[in-house]
Amino acid sequence: METCAVRPAIYVFASSALLLSACASGGNPSPAQTPAAPQPVKIANPASVFCIQQGGKLRMEKTPQGERMLCILPDGREVDEWDFFRQHHPAPKP
Repeated sequence: METCAVRPAIYVFASSALLLSACASGGNPSPAQTPAAPQPVKIANPASVFCIQQGGKLRMEKTPQGERMLCILPDGREVDEWDFFRQHHPAPKP
């Protein structure tokens, strides 16, 4: 009968030791376990892409309202990139 009483005590002791050793690890994951920070998604500006596809070059212009991007076309004209994009890509009609 003594053997039956000792076995549960051994299991309790062993599980307590495992639990305490897990808690004593510090809780700080090693660099190999640390998940990498998510990288921001880089999405191209469709107006800039369209300007370059048409042979244009981009130039930033500072205005009192902020900054805007100009598309310098192959013929030398300077147009706002979004105006140029919308001119060639009208909004769909409902």
